[in-house]
Amino acid sequence: MSSQIRKRISKKVTKALHDFGMIEDGDKVLVAVSGGKDSSVLFMELANRVGRFLPNCELAAIHIQSDFADEAPREFLKSLAEDYKQIPFYFKDVAVEGRLKEGRKLNCYWCSTQRRTELIKFARENGFNKIALGHHMDDIVETLLMNMLYKGEFSGMPPMVPYEKYPCSIIRPLCYCEESEIIDYAEDADIKKFTCTCEFSKASHRKTIRDEIKSLTKGSSTLKANLFESMRNIRMDYLL
Repeated sequence: MSSQIRKRISKKVTKALHDFGMIEDGDKVLVAVSGGKDSSVLFMELANRVGRFLPNCELAAIHIQSDFADEAPREFLKSLAEDYKQIPFYFKDVAVEGRLKEGRKLNCYWCSTQRRTELIKFARENGFNKIALGHHMDDIVETLLMNMLYKGEFSGMPPMVPYEKYPCSIIRPLCYCEESEIIDYAEDADIKKFTCTCEFSKASHRKTIRDEIKSLTKGSSTLKANLFESMRNIRMDYLL
């Protein structure tokens, strides 16, 4: 892994793991891999650390395939799993569309809820106490503004957060990484041509917010990082 972009991403992942104490000795970590660039890069980064740069933990990955999605990501992930034979890689089929009640239409929220439910169920049944997701800085900042605008609350996607109802926590090791960096990493690793993007995301509130953030920051990584940092630099005496 000699390229500058891969070194940069690796440093940011290391910093995130350290800053938030995401993985500790004895943890069982399950990486959710959709077949998209973000989760694929996350899997590669964590898998490359096993036995060297991670605490004494167990690492595994899972791909949850819906009944309406293209089969191409599964084939790509099978080849990726073959490259990292030392990491258990599971594949699970879920009837996301088949679970819809009569008269209901498929949408992003329904799909993500069904997939997340199956992810948590698998983690609990197999003793995983950490679930690693591929959300990056852009996802986190977008969620912050979406919640402020559409929910009227100051909340986001914490880099590490325990589930209240389940004995496991969500970790987001790519939290310091910008999406543009992950795209460059995927291109450098020659996996971008294989990864997928969900069609539902193209017409969502998230895309609208993404465009607004680009306008606000004028493409400045510093300004975007400031939005991210605002979530841990909260002046409660200047809020309602």
